[in-house]
Formats: sequence, C-alpha cells, structure tokens
Amino acid sequence: MTGAETLRVACVGAGYFSQFQYESWARIDRVVLVGSCNRNIDKARRTGFPAYSDLDLMIRETRPDLLDIILPPVVHAATIRTALAAGVKTLICQKPFCNDIDEAQRMIAEADAAGARIVIHENFRFQPWYRRIRAAIEAGAVGALQQVSFRLRPGDGQGPDAYLDRQPYFRTMERFLVRETGIHWVDTFRYLLGDPLSVYADLRQVNPAIAGEDAGYVLFEHPGAVRALFDGNRCLDHDAKDLRRTMGEALVEGTDGTISLTGDGAVTLRRFGGSEMVELLPPDRTEGFGGDCVHALQSHVVSGLLDGTALENPAQDYLTVMRIEQAIYESARTGRKIALEAM
Repeated sequence: MTGAETLRVACVGAGYFSQFQYESWARIDRVVLVGSCNRNIDKARRTGFPAYSDLDLMIRETRPDLLDIILPPVVHAATIRTALAAGVKTLICQKPFCNDIDEAQRMIAEADAAGARIVIHENFRFQPWYRRIRAAIEAGAVGALQQVSFRLRPGDGQGPDAYLDRQPYFRTMERFLVRETGIHWVDTFRYLLGDPLSVYADLRQVNPAIAGEDAGYVLFEHPGAVRALFDGNRCLDHDAKDLRRTMGEALVEGTDGTISLTGDGAVTLRRFGGSEMVELLPPDRTEGFGGDCVHALQSHVVSGLLDGTALENPAQDYLTVMRIEQAIYESARTGRKIALEAM
C-alpha cells in the first residue's frame, strides 16, 4: 500500500480493552475509522463510529484496508475467515492468537493463500521504557549483560470478586498468568535479548476463586548465557499510583551497571560500584494505556502499510512466542527445564 495517503480501518469487538484501540485510531492523522462491529450493536454504537452487528456486511459496505480484531481467541479463526472471504488484506489480531498453535498456523496459511497478512497486537514491546532500555543495552550502558528480571505486581487478583469489574473472563481461563499476561514478557524478553534457548517454570494458583494459575516464576536462558526471570503474582502490588502503567518493576544487570524500571515508567542507570542514579527516561505522563503503547503499535502498523517500513509482530513470527508458551506450561507440568529447539 505504499504511496497511499490514508488508511481505511474497521474494528470488530467493543469490549473493555477496545477503548484504547478506538481512541488511538481516532488520533492517527492518516487513518479514517470507517466502522465498528459487535454482536451487541449498542456497544458498537458507543464507539461513536458507524456501527454494525454483521461483520461481513460492515466489511462489504466500508471496504477497509485494515481490520482490527479486538476479540477473544475462541472467535479469531471465524473472524479471520470472514475477513479474508470479503477481501481484507491486512488484519491486526489481539493476543492470545487463536485457540492454539495449530489453529494459528492454519489461519496464517489461509491468509498467505489469500495474499493477506496478519499482525499480532502485542503492544508491550512498544512501551517507551522497553524501547529506551533496548537502546541503552545496545549502547553498552550496562557492559556485558548478565541478567534481566521483571516482577509483575498488578495487585488486582485478590478476593472472591477478582477481575469482575473489568475483565471477568479472566476468572474462567484454565491457563491464566502466562497465557493472558506473562506472554507480554515472553515477547518483551525476545525483543530485548533474542529468542530463548530453554525455559523452566514453577506456576501456582494463589486465589481459589479463579480457574487458572495467578502466580509463578519462569526462568529463560537466552543467547550469550544471559538469564531472564519473570516473577509474577497478580495478588501482590508494587509502588505506583497507577498499578497498570508498568504492572511491575524491572532490573537489567550487567558488568558495568544496572538499569532500573520503576512503576511510574522511569528508567534509571546506576554505574557498577556507584550510587548515583542517572535518568535515562523520566516518569511517564501519558494518558494512554501502558505508556500509550497501543498508539505506538498502531502508528507503527500505519507506517508499515503506508510508508513501507518493516513490520514487527507478524503472525508467522509470533508462532515463536506461542511455542515458548507451550514450553512454559510443559515445564510447569513436568518440573523440567525444556529446551526450545525440541518444541
């Protein structure tokens, strides 16, 4: 689509998180948001854009260049097939992608056969603090990198009513902490460190009111003997006014220094042997979710389609994230470290 001046975008889905997508599309200058579809058309009408309850009808009437699929995995395949049959050539699909990896591979193959592409809406790597941390690592700020850790502490998982006020489907997910939330850091660690070589996981359920795991540790072995630790517990919090801004705290440690990410989105560097904290990124003041990462991702896709820049998160590449997820759950089930080349 390079050379085009604007992009016609339609969205399907109007649940809790979709508000961030709609708001972002509305403020991208080169986008015209032409339709919103939801089986409950009243929810689609609340977006303020032309509303539909029939996806095929919306696509045929609005002729979007891009369809943003903001729906749960159980309906991804059917939605993608409807879009492909109606001639849509670019789709953004929410994570988790499809019901399982086999279905995901089928959808990618069907999109390829139709001359279409799918981009996965995995937005955490677009958070400004991870962009800044990667730049600092590449500039040698910490010397030889040895380890990275992230402590997930959103503080929203306690009690019998956990998640009911915002995303109640969390309560019935049999695979929860890793599949729904930890998967963000699977991708972020890949973005920072490259694809892992092996994983070891110890997962557990803390709140008996939900179906799946909500706490645990996942240890990743990355190239160059670097280790990454995801330490997640949705029942605990961290020091932040907005617990969902970063959802926790991180350390990036090397031979020459340590980079810290705090709950306000600030990134600082402490040199090895010293105590002074050098600010690499000030506290985040944006209004959008997670440092406005939804807007960063969607703007990135617009640039890719209209300007021809390389796209991150194509569905084919995201299969690696899904294979890592499989390995994490297999490790937790068997109590073994799982080598990823065997998956």
